Amino acid sequence: MASQRVVHEPAFVLHRYDWSESSLILEVFTRHYGRQAVVAKGVKRPSSSFRPILLPLQPLTLSFSGDADIKTLKAAEWQGGHLMPTGDALMSGYYLNELLLALLAREDPHQALFDVYRRVIEVLASRMHELIESTLRAFELVLLREIGLLPVLNTQTMTLMHLVPDEAYCLVPEGGLRLAHEDDKTHLKGGQWLQLQDVLSAESDFAAVIRVCSSFAGELKPQLRALLHYHCGGQTLRTRQVMMDMQSL
Repeated sequence: MASQRVVHEPAFVLHRYDWSESSLILEVFTRHYGRQAVVAKGVKRPSSSFRPILLPLQPLTLSFSGDADIKTLKAAEWQGGHLMPTGDALMSGYYLNELLLALLAREDPHQALFDVYRRVIEVLASRMHELIESTLRAFELVLLREIGLLPVLNTQTMTLMHLVPDEAYCLVPEGGLRLAHEDDKTHLKGGQWLQLQDVLSAESDFAAVIRVCSSFAGELKPQLRALLHYHCGGQTLRTRQVMMDMQSL
């Protein structure tokens, strides 16, 4: 097999692992090649030109090559455009990275998802804190849809009956979308689920998905988080646990 060589590929660093005293293995999300693992040799040395560049939540272009599971990083350039998110926005960015690591298969391209992720990072870096909650919900919806884990939101999953706008429905991990029960703590009206289905099906600009989510982000959050938790194998993500611990304090 010929060695793969990729040049000037748009990418974001999702996570970094120590590989040796001087090198790191990076999990990166690339636009055309999906999630990749690359080794950055010598990057931990003070003299390395890669050292201040290979940071999470920063837009990069990477060049790498190799025919093994772990490619070799050849070049990296920062694309600029925004500063590092801080505070809650920073933790939210790390949360998104954990989701991508948990749910995306290696070398499975998702160009549309990459473009949405880039938009989300721009929002997080913009210091517009009032948009964070609805932006995270919008990203979770797009992520679940892109990897085939989001049921159709205009019918009940088990019965295929169309939603009634004024009835209450819940999205549950093992049953999909169903009528809400009396003991369900959160739900959305059928009309709200229909709004989400319409905006997702129309391939609308991501800003339109954020606008729809902003009206009921609080009710949507626990239902999407339960679905994501289920598909992540039932383990609480580290950044999610840190955020919950911080809120409890």
